[in-house]
Amino acid sequence: MSDTVIRVENLSKKYILGQQKEGSSRYKSLRESMSDGAKSVGKKLLKPGSQKDLNPSEQEFWALKDVSFEIKQGDRVGFIGRNGAGKSTLLKVLSRITEPTSGSIRIKGRVASLLEVGTGFHPELTGRENIFLNGAILGMSKVEITRKFDEIVAFAEVEKFLDTPVKRYSSGMYVRLAFAVAAHLEPEILIVDEVLAVGDAQFQKKCLGKMEDVGKEGRTVLFVSHNMATVTTLCQRGIWLIGGQVHMDGDAEQVTSKFLTYGAEHSGEVVLNSSNKPNQRFCFKRVSLLNLEENITSYFDIREPIIIRLEYSATQTIKDLEVSMRVDNSSGIPIFTTNRSSSLASGVSGGNYISEIEIPALFLVSGTYTIDIAAHVPNVEILCQHQSLITFEIEETGSDMALYKGTAFGVVFANIPWKEKYLIM
Repeated sequence: MSDTVIRVENLSKKYILGQQKEGSSRYKSLRESMSDGAKSVGKKLLKPGSQKDLNPSEQEFWALKDVSFEIKQGDRVGFIGRNGAGKSTLLKVLSRITEPTSGSIRIKGRVASLLEVGTGFHPELTGRENIFLNGAILGMSKVEITRKFDEIVAFAEVEKFLDTPVKRYSSGMYVRLAFAVAAHLEPEILIVDEVLAVGDAQFQKKCLGKMEDVGKEGRTVLFVSHNMATVTTLCQRGIWLIGGQVHMDGDAEQVTSKFLTYGAEHSGEVVLNSSNKPNQRFCFKRVSLLNLEENITSYFDIREPIIIRLEYSATQTIKDLEVSMRVDNSSGIPIFTTNRSSSLASGVSGGNYISEIEIPALFLVSGTYTIDIAAHVPNVEILCQHQSLITFEIEETGSDMALYKGTAFGVVFANIPWKEKYLIM
């Protein structure tokens, strides 16, 4: 395998989904289960060559289908995709928690996994005992674990609760200790699902820094996250899954950029379903991107403003209505949010409306952007929302900062005047 530490070939994982019959009880009794089992054995004995027929009330679901890739030593790989894409299933298979239905996996080196809060912990054992238990599972000697013990405890910040059974830990304490053990006991491969979302912001930053250090030490990190900015910061490579299959594999920034704009409109205009649903008081009808000549386009010169036009309607008076628009860059970082109420009166009467905002020239740096829109009554209800609805691109055509290639110096231009004072000697 040379420097390849993980090789996955045609990996598939199938689940059988049961559908409850109307009027049937949710659970079978022990007697019914034993009876069904005996019938199944009888059928196999009477018809040994027959294949197992799928129960009409059950259906197959392929969480993974023919997934193949290779990961080399020291790679930091981010797995991305919508909910249900197969990311967590893939990590469970790689961690040997779940058996694949077909395909092969070859892994070289010790694997430490952090997939769920408290994975690998025994709730009745103390924090101290679980550190040694996890180390033993990873194949480490007591001497090796003892050498890392103080560093693990300091990182997890659980000194006061070290001799308390972990079943009494909060979810945050659980995650801190579990991550500290997984990251410090020197596995060759570290697999982390998005359990870090349980921890506070300061601890998340600490964990990301540790994972980056692990990668720099030549160890391999596999990371699942819905935060594209985190993926691009931590990982050099991204693998994007759709419906249990690899849709794209490549540079992390390129993959996350494509993921964020996937399904968004590129023509410069989106016409939405204008028919109001029952009891729907508000709906968006159209979003258009216009240049100075009021032509619809999704490509803009960095030295020209961008006009964003929203068309929407209300079937009745809505007090305290807030129409919001957010612009995100290709890394998923929100650049700004603007609200209708900042310029117009709060609330609308029934009718059709057109609102416009103008993004100034030389404000956004060159790159790809997506727009989210929403209408809501603050702290009361969300009336309508659309995420990653439309995409536009800003092209560098010779601004003062062209030398620095856009995002190398930030996400917006800062036209801040300088003052210079002469020093008189």
